[in-house]
Amino acid sequence: MKRVPAQWSSVTLVCRKCSKRCGGGFGKNGRTSLAKALLKRGNGKKGRKASIGVVEVDCLKVCPKNAVVAIDGAHPQEWVVVPKGTDISLVARRLGIDGKR
Repeated sequence: MKRVPAQWSSVTLVCRKCSKRCGGGFGKNGRTSLAKALLKRGNGKKGRKASIGVVEVDCLKVCPKNAVVAIDGAHPQEWVVVPKGTDISLVARRLGIDGKR
């Protein structure tokens, strides 16, 4: 097997179906998806060269109304339901992207 290096300091999983149902709801104008808003918190690069990893995954079978389910890869036992319109800095902190919990 071959190893491929990545510069990720953390990884967050975001439910793709929840994001689609919300139709954005995050960021400055409330039009950005949660995954894209979280990626903007990093160094601006994509893929393995980004400073943080945000991966959209298939339905997580929670399906909250007007919210998105996200999982901090360091704490997979705690899933986070993020209501539409929540301040992205609070979300990033809760998911361990800013280094604080």
